[in-house]
Amino acid sequence: MLKPKHPHQSEVTMTEMVLPNDTNTLNNLMGGRLLHWMDICAAIAAQKHSNRIVVTASVDNVSFSEPIKLGNIVTMQAKVTRAFNSSMEVFLEVWAEDIPAGHRVSTNRAFYTFVAVDQNGRPIEVPPLEPETPEEHDLYLSALRRRQLRLVLAGRMNPADATELKALFQVT
Repeated sequence: MLKPKHPHQSEVTMTEMVLPNDTNTLNNLMGGRLLHWMDICAAIAAQKHSNRIVVTASVDNVSFSEPIKLGNIVTMQAKVTRAFNSSMEVFLEVWAEDIPAGHRVSTNRAFYTFVAVDQNGRPIEVPPLEPETPEEHDLYLSALRRRQLRLVLAGRMNPADATELKALFQVT
């Protein structure tokens, strides 16, 4: 059995500046560029947790709540919220900052799932995660529901077997 790790051990902060080549015709950051940066940041967090090569397995819903403008500084923070056998869920938050105006706004949040693989690309066991703070405990507990939803939507789990999801909708 691998030694458990804590969420702070996988924490990553990544910063980028939005340059003209990153923008669309409205001078806003292109969504695909942001998703690329988010994937890199989240992958680094998963690698720090697993000490392995990781591959992206899924990305939950990403909504774009605020435009990110040309010249803004984009800060992404990611950390592992739960580890399963070979997979890890990573929570990622994104902020955009207009430094001259002194304005910072939350723009995106997402959950990514990564699978640790060996040198031949086969899934390999990852260390368990031990949450420490109340927020980390909440994310850890709710990760099982998100995992079941991902598996049901991907056709890899029968909805009748998604016990954590069913419990949300059962009336007592």
